[in-house]
Amino acid sequence: MNKLALLLLTLTPSLWAAEAFEASLGREKELPGGKEADGIRGDFVLRNDKVEAVISCNAPNRRANMSTFYGADGISPGSLYDLTLRGANNDQLVAYCPGGHGPVSYVRIIGKKVPGEAAVEAVTTAAMNGGIYKKNEYRIKDGKQGIFITTTWRNETDKTQKVAAKSDLTRFNSTGDTVEGIFWTDAVNPAHKCGYALATLKNNGKSAGKNSEDLEMGPGEEVVKVRFFAVGTSPAQALGEALEAKGIPVGIVETNVSGEEPGKGDLPLATGSVAIKLGKSDVLAYPDEEGRFICKLPAGSYSFRASELGRQDVEAMVNVKAGEKVQPALGLGLASRIRFDITDESGLSIPCKAHFEPLDKDTPKLDLGPKERAHGCVDQYHSEKGQFTVGLPAGKYRVVVVRGPEYGHLAKDVTVEPHKEFVFKGTLKRLVDTTGWISADFHNHSTPSGDNVCDTDGRVINIAAEHLEFAPTTEHNRFFDWEPTIQALGLSPFIKTVKGVEMTGSRQHINAFPFEPESYVQDGGAPVWNDDPRVTALTLRRWQGEREDRWVQFNHPNLSNMFVDRDGDDIGDGGFIGVGSMIDGMESQNGGSTDILMDAPFKFSRTPKSLATKVSLVREFMWRQLLNQGHRLVAVGVADAHTVYGNGVGCWRIYLPSSTDDPAKIDWAELAPKAKAGNIILTTGPFLEVSTADGKIAGSDVSATDGVKLKVRVQCTDWQDINRVQILVNSRPEPTLNFTRETHPQMFQDGVVKFDQVVTVPLKEDSHLIVVAMHDAMDLKTGYGTSNYGTMRPCAYNNPIYVDVDGGGFTANGDKLGYDLPTMGITVDEAKAQLGIKK
Repeated sequence: MNKLALLLLTLTPSLWAAEAFEASLGREKELPGGKEADGIRGDFVLRNDKVEAVISCNAPNRRANMSTFYGADGISPGSLYDLTLRGANNDQLVAYCPGGHGPVSYVRIIGKKVPGEAAVEAVTTAAMNGGIYKKNEYRIKDGKQGIFITTTWRNETDKTQKVAAKSDLTRFNSTGDTVEGIFWTDAVNPAHKCGYALATLKNNGKSAGKNSEDLEMGPGEEVVKVRFFAVGTSPAQALGEALEAKGIPVGIVETNVSGEEPGKGDLPLATGSVAIKLGKSDVLAYPDEEGRFICKLPAGSYSFRASELGRQDVEAMVNVKAGEKVQPALGLGLASRIRFDITDESGLSIPCKAHFEPLDKDTPKLDLGPKERAHGCVDQYHSEKGQFTVGLPAGKYRVVVVRGPEYGHLAKDVTVEPHKEFVFKGTLKRLVDTTGWISADFHNHSTPSGDNVCDTDGRVINIAAEHLEFAPTTEHNRFFDWEPTIQALGLSPFIKTVKGVEMTGSRQHINAFPFEPESYVQDGGAPVWNDDPRVTALTLRRWQGEREDRWVQFNHPNLSNMFVDRDGDDIGDGGFIGVGSMIDGMESQNGGSTDILMDAPFKFSRTPKSLATKVSLVREFMWRQLLNQGHRLVAVGVADAHTVYGNGVGCWRIYLPSSTDDPAKIDWAELAPKAKAGNIILTTGPFLEVSTADGKIAGSDVSATDGVKLKVRVQCTDWQDINRVQILVNSRPEPTLNFTRETHPQMFQDGVVKFDQVVTVPLKEDSHLIVVAMHDAMDLKTGYGTSNYGTMRPCAYNNPIYVDVDGGGFTANGDKLGYDLPTMGITVDEAKAQLGIKK
């Protein structure tokens, strides 16, 4: 169904009668869809001629996306999970829990039928709720573009009770209160064109605050609250429906929005927005493909402001009369914009990313859109192909186009003239030769993870634009698959995925893949996280049957908790004994740090505007300590991205040896044994190759009596550089193997290949070797290749090469690098004492 039909539906007689049914016995496919759709088998569907909704069933562990609510009480049966216009499949609601979330006694369809209505109730009996009876009734009525929610609390004890009654509504970035105290929200990504509005219709009891956060109820006292939850193609449309449900007379506004195109005159404008001034608030409406939107407003005179980035705003006063229709037209002029045409050297259109930096103080600060999406996020635009157009305010810009750290960059100072289009055409050259290796990131997220609302297509485009070739699907506590999105975006030639999960709780998070998601079941069939990481790791190892290519990985691990101090009492107890043998890898790099050469296991920081000093553990240093204790922990570098801008992919990544350089032909079954062997390079951009004379690479075991010769080669794209190569022997930086541009200028080059040397490493005992290539200057921060932490400096290192010197097999030397293995509860004073710093 197109959006015009949906808008017409809001004004036409009933097409479908109101009904309620359980999504089972083949009716699961009738569950509504959308970005935040969460329906499973056993949930209840409510729908009428206008809307459809999902009420979560009372199944074990029933919850929406993992991080909607944290902790053991994070379940939310009997809640409103999905609400969308009928047939739109455009749900943007994570969850709405009237009066809060938690266990319920039952959820059922209300049997007593009212013509043109249908209802579901969720009841928590007083016996299981500390003496407080609670019921949420969800009711739809034909002709009403929303759902009526009646919440009843009753104190069935003989004592006065305090009841926490705040409702939970997640997750939206743009919200507000406007006419008649109605609360409204916009979709996180306005391009999805969906809004909600929540109006209180009746409140016949005590209430503290507008959200009924607390109720004080006497013995036998009952409180009833009735609300109307509206949905529309925009906040403005949803707000109008809520106003009408509240009994306020309204008129209908049907607005046509157009924009001028060169040589074509005015054409319907499907992008942009119209801001309607309501009191102190601007409430947005979005035109459909025909440039039209419909909303309802109380009688009065309103300022309408039509906007699209790159076009001059147009304002008009619109007079609305109750019961009548008004049809204003808003025409915007020509756009100022940049049209991109980016290809690779073969002429193929390729995914890429454009950065925009205003050069004039008079040029407005850019806001291309929310950080959670790819097509316009703050001052960047990520595209799945090289042909795209970005509207911009007229002005001067520095425009940079990149595609990850293997490609060069295109940079131009561009003047965008008013009402004109600038064509930015160019070829991105692949400068860094990674033949035989593929780039990968084992840990990223989109909206099914719950603790973020990044579009799934935005995440996939972000991955492609940063030139990651292998990216497993790792949503929180949910088996999921990005492959359908990859195919829909035409990105199959560029990205390979496998279906996986990140098991998440209050302690250690664990990634694992591959798995097969199950349709219409809780968490896609994933197991439940356990506080003991050994139980979780073993469960994941065996779930859906053991397989040789199953990868199990510690995410952003607290290595002190895992290997030193299990109960956090500041006394070493060995951690979770044996857990290291149950995993295949662990993240030494997650997000923004480049601390691989830190010389202590902790560092100090201060929160802004606070005098208190905090101590935090340095994961990279602890990894080096643990290697010396005999823990062969394979290091992995990831982004752990939750948005596109500011926390997107493209910071830390890994390289794995592969028999194919074609992403479409990548086979995880082939890569898995190489990853498990530690044949992995970690990098923020530089491509580091390290091998012995006989070709052994990261993760390998070699035998050598007096030492080894290492071939070290480092390549960088034209917007990165390194000035230091340091070799660590048994986790210690060896002073004689520290090479810098300043001390050894003859060893460094200025082209793509920055360093290409054979280095002799003399050894007297069994040793593991790590090579670090980096730039020492903390202010060398181009950010072109990183959506995530764009200020990161170039840094790369290999997983250890293990050298057996005495012929008896490799033995770790036990060196703790001058410090005790840190316990979880280490204090600032204890850390300073180890560093020799006086209090």
